[in-house]
Amino acid sequence: MARILCFGDSNTWGSDPETGSRLGPHVRWPGVLAARLGDYHTIIEEGLPGRTTVFDDPVEDRLPGDRNGKRYLLPCVQSHKPFDLTIIMLGTNDLKMRFSATAADVARGAGELVALARSGDWGPDGGPPEVLLVCPPPISPVGRFADIFEGAEAKSYRFANAFSRVAEEIDCPLVDLGRHVAPSSVDGLHFDAAGHAAIGAAIAEAVAKLLDE
Repeated sequence: MARILCFGDSNTWGSDPETGSRLGPHVRWPGVLAARLGDYHTIIEEGLPGRTTVFDDPVEDRLPGDRNGKRYLLPCVQSHKPFDLTIIMLGTNDLKMRFSATAADVARGAGELVALARSGDWGPDGGPPEVLLVCPPPISPVGRFADIFEGAEAKSYRFANAFSRVAEEIDCPLVDLGRHVAPSSVDGLHFDAAGHAAIGAAIAEAVAKLLDE
């Protein structure tokens, strides 16, 4: 039996692009992952809308830094230990215009989270857990998101190369979601049920190989 931590943003939390409410537990990609891996696995969902890799958000934070993934990751892993695998799926919110981050900046931020996830005793037998890095797909924000993410679409198309370079440098397995799924055309950021199904399937395949299922 493996315990798997899914650490992400609104696309892990399950924001419905149509309504903004939360999709059902069996529709969200962590639920799809659980169904594909079977009953002998425990999936821990840690998705927060607006979460970044390493940036404090002066607009959306309710408490200082509460959407900064790097600030929250340590208490998160310590509260859920022990577990076998951390899946990190972050980066989209880093493309908000107010952060002025490049694709390379975002990928390096994700790499910082991988290093942090590997740095402690929250894995099996008091060692570090395995880590799987997930590269978000290109986005095309529309409607109320268009101004917030101004200039983000072009940067998001550079994610695949930037994340690939970082993953190679730190020797971390990577799933490039751009090869499997695209956000809903409704808002250009979030995924519908079919999108979550595709994400769950792609990640399940990578997890099975990583854990030698």
